[in-house]
Amino acid sequence: MRIRVIFKLHNRGAYLPFHHQHILAQFLKGVLVKGAEKKYINFECFNFSGLKGQTKISRNGLHYYSNLVTLVISSPDKDFVDYLLAQIFEFETIEFGNLKVSPSFTEIEKPIDLTEETKFICISPIVPFKAEFNDESSKRFILPESDEFSDLLYESTIQRLERLGNYTTEDFDRFKKFQVVPDAEYLKRMQERDKKFARIYSLFDNDVKYEVRGYTLPFKLYADKEVQEFLFHCGFGNYTYKGFGMLDIANANPVDRTEKYQFQRESVTA
Repeated sequence: MRIRVIFKLHNRGAYLPFHHQHILAQFLKGVLVKGAEKKYINFECFNFSGLKGQTKISRNGLHYYSNLVTLVISSPDKDFVDYLLAQIFEFETIEFGNLKVSPSFTEIEKPIDLTEETKFICISPIVPFKAEFNDESSKRFILPESDEFSDLLYESTIQRLERLGNYTTEDFDRFKKFQVVPDAEYLKRMQERDKKFARIYSLFDNDVKYEVRGYTLPFKLYADKEVQEFLFHCGFGNYTYKGFGMLDIANANPVDRTEKYQFQRESVTA
């Protein structure tokens, strides 16, 4: 399920860095630690977007001018989502960097019927490599059209599915069909305009700063339907629980896809 958390913005014009996933990741981690439910403190099968709203760009980053801003949170585990939302809505005000917001209401995105061939866009960058301390290899550029790019994302996906422990040997045989095909016209346009689709991003793990290369581009994914659904709800690539690799369906109308959501407010420990 994919939930939109809508916050009221109290200081219009305040800004966040262009890439602020680490700020949101630290907040959500703090929320889970404060909630103290052991099975969710290190939970990884979820994903989230950057903060969405009406923005203007300056050298400092994104300045927010809308009355409301939105954070999309996604996970196939409804109990986890309801628990996380209940913890967020315990706060009257929250600070995301320079932004001061209050949680207002939630919406749920209507289910989408995925097939074995889906065109996705990236809401946040996809990270093919795991970061290593004091190691530059995680920043290496890979051609998105190459087999290596697709193979790294396949390996990451299979490792994450294995950690869930919900699949059989027969399932993993089905999951071997897997190919990422980037939009060649998009890559050509970006190159002609001298614009970047791959950048270096910072993330933090156990108070240690790492740098990784992330890719933001449209692509087609050829994979088993169950794999498509997992990636749509849990993110694609590495560090999805830190806000990387969130996907959306290409050419989808975001306005027609939501309805109000009333989450379960009782603690899972009650």
